[in-house]
Amino acid sequence: MKLLITLVGLIMILEGLPYVAFPTAMQDWLRQLTEMPPNILRGLGIMAMAVGFLLCYVTQRTDLLP
Repeated sequence: MKLLITLVGLIMILEGLPYVAFPTAMQDWLRQLTEMPPNILRGLGIMAMAVGFLLCYVTQRTDLLP
């Protein structure tokens, strides 16, 4: 549980960095996101989840990374 809470905290830090460093660029980017069709957003979300799952699998189940 301690590891899970730590990971959630790290994710929140990483998610917040662009808003602190580049607030105007983030507003422009978010504006562009609202104009994208839902199908494209859904596809991007599925791809991001698949890459995340693959990273978790590789780091936990293989010896590719020390």
